[in-house]
Amino acid sequence: MKILYVEDNDDNIYMLENRLKRAGFTVMIARDGAQGVAMAGAEQPDLILMDLSLPVLDGWEATRRIKAAPQTKHVPVIALTANAMTGDKEKAMAAGCDDFDTKPVELPRLLGKIQALVQGKQAS
Repeated sequence: MKILYVEDNDDNIYMLENRLKRAGFTVMIARDGAQGVAMAGAEQPDLILMDLSLPVLDGWEATRRIKAAPQTKHVPVIALTANAMTGDKEKAMAAGCDDFDTKPVELPRLLGKIQALVQGKQAS
């Protein structure tokens, strides 16, 4: 399974990319929202992990663009944020995210969300 991880923080990339690879996933990295949108279209990942605080194009707008494009609208997106504020989950869902999680990432919880979204996509 191919995951596109859109994240600009090197420490977060290192930690989560390695843990996801050990769990058996192929992981691609985009370092800003614009690169994330481009890679989503070019690489056709099975799932996207989207940081919300990104340079160039924030995670909310990147998700809106991914969900508006016919070739990527079906790809599940999980929003990730370190500074969860009241209303962030609702804002992420309104932008088109399929789920929401907070940092630091608890891997078992995130893996459960990934599994649920991929199974749901396969069932539809």
